[in-house]
Amino acid sequence: MAGLGVRIVQRVSSTRAFAKVAPQVVPALDRAVHRLTRGRFLLSAQMLPGVILTSTGARSGRLRRSPLACMPQQDGRGWLLVGSNFGRPGHPAWTHNLLAHPDASISWKGRDIPVTARLLTGEERAEAWAALLEFWPPYATYQSRVTRQIRLFRLTETPFRRV
Repeated sequence: MAGLGVRIVQRVSSTRAFAKVAPQVVPALDRAVHRLTRGRFLLSAQMLPGVILTSTGARSGRLRRSPLACMPQQDGRGWLLVGSNFGRPGHPAWTHNLLAHPDASISWKGRDIPVTARLLTGEERAEAWAALLEFWPPYATYQSRVTRQIRLFRLTETPFRRV
């Protein structure tokens, strides 16, 4: 039955209606639940692993918090982030932030972890994209709706940094 539930969520998350509503609803719910549970829980992570990314605004320089789905790497020290924007035309703001300021942090399972982000290109991107499509097939639908290439980032845990 769990497989059926996942397939239903994948089908719903691939619809244009979901793409219209989700960007306002999902992050707001995730931020609220994350705050109430002191970083131990993300509502959307019940179907897909997720992090709260804290990045520095590309133009403002202010800290920005974005709840995002992720694909944890097998070594447990890295994560892939997908700038799908739910299949909407523009790149999400957090991708601009990481391009301008790759040092960031994530909240992952109640831990705050300093990370460095790197935009994936070429063969490395192609391999990551194939793995992501196996992990969450709706990403293919999101890509088919837009002319831009969806940005993929690899986050790597970095040693503690003093500010």
